[in-house]
Amino acid sequence: MSAEPYKSNAKSVTARALAVLAAFDVEHPLLTLSQLARRAGLPVATVYRLAGELEDGRFLDRDHAGRYGLGVKLWEMGLLTPVHGRLRETAMPFLLNLQYDCRETVQLAVCDGTDAIYVEKLTSEESVPVQSRIGARIPLHATGVGKALLAFSDESFIDAILAMPLISYSAETITDRRALSRQLAQIRQRGYAESHQEYHWGSTSVAVPVQVNGLVKAAIGIVSYTLRDDLSQYLPSLLHAAHGLATRLEQTAGNGYPGLNGLTQDDTP
Repeated sequence: MSAEPYKSNAKSVTARALAVLAAFDVEHPLLTLSQLARRAGLPVATVYRLAGELEDGRFLDRDHAGRYGLGVKLWEMGLLTPVHGRLRETAMPFLLNLQYDCRETVQLAVCDGTDAIYVEKLTSEESVPVQSRIGARIPLHATGVGKALLAFSDESFIDAILAMPLISYSAETITDRRALSRQLAQIRQRGYAESHQEYHWGSTSVAVPVQVNGLVKAAIGIVSYTLRDDLSQYLPSLLHAAHGLATRLEQTAGNGYPGLNGLTQDDTP
């Protein structure tokens, strides 16, 4: 489920422009003027003026039906963010090798607030490209990558998540705090997480954390939508990918965009 759009009571032009841009999410990629005003919490006249200026700057775009969407300028800027320019680009060779090995959906996720976010997803012609999509927010307690992120997070963060209501997404979702705490301890002990139909019926997953200098930076997971019960056979490949990515992130520390600037080390995972 997507987070609520940003709504600001501030009167500055900057705050209002940010409210307009933040009205879009993966569930609302295109908005009419009235929808945009409602989600931004601003008067239609104000949004009309701001949207025009943002469109002129290529931050917004309009289709033939007059609906607004995010523009190419934001896409260009997004390529320079740490998640894309550093993590996603660095991870891609490892994800490709893993996906070639397992022939299932491979996911890369990071923690943001109290959710996980899919940063990348790779599928093959043999897998079913459904359910997950890049940019989608998913629960930490009910998914493989989410549990891998949560289990290796700071104890204070784990306690905060356990103190929150644990939403049930299926009959298999663990909503008991003590049971989840025990499972997280088990994940830390064995080094990987699993999820069996806890978020989507018919899906199973296995995931491992990507740890850099003792801190979890991301999680890599394999997901099957055919109720496979043998995904653990790919754990050596998963662990190899996670270790390779962690090593590469350590090697390129301080390099904001290693994909553009190049590496001196051997680029073969």
